[in-house]
Amino acid sequence: MAKIKSGKNISKQEVIIREAAILFKTKGYSAASMRDLAVAVGVEAPSLYNHIGSKSELLQTICFKVGNEFMDYVDIVEKQSSTNAEKIETIIRFHIKMMLQDFNEIFVANHEWKHLKEPYFTDFLVLRRNYEKKLIGLIETGISNKEFKSINPYIAVITILSAVRGLEFLHRHKNNFTNQTLENDMVNHLLNGIKQ
Repeated sequence: MAKIKSGKNISKQEVIIREAAILFKTKGYSAASMRDLAVAVGVEAPSLYNHIGSKSELLQTICFKVGNEFMDYVDIVEKQSSTNAEKIETIIRFHIKMMLQDFNEIFVANHEWKHLKEPYFTDFLVLRRNYEKKLIGLIETGISNKEFKSINPYIAVITILSAVRGLEFLHRHKNNFTNQTLENDMVNHLLNGIKQ
């Protein structure tokens, strides 16, 4: 029987999670099966259960891993002694890097979270809303400090998040620019729209 191939810096469970994210992105959570995942990992389906509990557990792991990474990062940025414009720029850059580096996991957290079972569905929704509230708070403080124009903070946050999420379309096309050019141009366009 084949074994799951792990590496120096990646465990067998992480291999399974990574392959699950690819599968959920490609087929959708509902259409993906544990048999599909076993084929992708190169093992028999029953041996997957030595490392994971269920398909729904994989979805929970992916969604909360992504959600907590974003929340942890914004918590760090909030404490920095920089302007709110610099904080928003740092967060935009983080979003772009995550979209480029961990695309499959981000895609699943953005699209397939609706298949989470309770209480995880509600918990994840609260996590997303709390993240948006933190970003709105940074924009509101930036408006008060005259760093940003007098704009609707919620619309600004949704615009930023939607623009970065639009990077999903880049994966369908070949492009003739570097990731750094993409990051710098997006930051420039998004921040100049709200800065004084």
